[in-house]
Amino acid sequence: MDRKESDVYLRLDPARLPKHIAIIMDGNGRWARRRHLPRVAGHRAGVAAVRSTVETAARIGIPALTLYAFSEENWKKRPRSEVDFLMRLLCRYLKAEIKTLNENNIRLEYIGRKQELPESVQQEMEYASDATRNNTGMVLTLALNYSARSEIVDAFRSLAEAASRNGGLSHFQVDEQSISEHLYTRHLPDPDLVIRTSGEMRLSNFLLWQLAYSEIYVTQTLWPDFRGVQLLESIEEYQSRERRYGGLGRDPGHDRDHAKGRAVDAKT
Repeated sequence: MDRKESDVYLRLDPARLPKHIAIIMDGNGRWARRRHLPRVAGHRAGVAAVRSTVETAARIGIPALTLYAFSEENWKKRPRSEVDFLMRLLCRYLKAEIKTLNENNIRLEYIGRKQELPESVQQEMEYASDATRNNTGMVLTLALNYSARSEIVDAFRSLAEAASRNGGLSHFQVDEQSISEHLYTRHLPDPDLVIRTSGEMRLSNFLLWQLAYSEIYVTQTLWPDFRGVQLLESIEEYQSRERRYGGLGRDPGHDRDHAKGRAVDAKT
């Protein structure tokens, strides 16, 4: 860690680190536009943010990190030339980062409709995943060709197929646990913290089921400028919050009044 990262890390409680952090990486285009550069320059610069964030998360012992890298909607809403560049950039990243992932004991996984990606991309994905399969540290998951709504659709399809193999629709039982067990992320805990860069206040069809009780942290920092220190700052903010999970939180005002009441009782 550099000095800035160390200063923030020393303020954290290691016993209360998030088990799973999810990040919506946004702002590459704006980063490039502010510098009068083509959009692809922002995507290229974003790789350094990925590297710094992943390494910092692994070093402090975050068990799982999921990055929203490419959505299903990107096929429709981005120019073909940009999509092609993103696919080439992904392949270069996977080739270049295997050594770093192994040095940091990181296992690489993917979620999304991977089978719809170009064959050459799927091959690089499989190679990188196989190369890190035996690592026992942090699980880095890249969400590629991902849509939360599609994930839920696929989960219900999987449930229906399982029921048909088990005797028919009379065995089709649906509850929260069974749905979770058929999601892409069934091998991961739900995220404790979701980070969105670039200041946008939306989830963009990302892990909609899994983020039900996640703490949301939005930063104005554009993704290419995001580094390990910003990750640590988001964790510091996360640790300052009280997670209620739909229950009643502690009311500081009530605690003060209750303490005053005890003091009055003691005097009388």
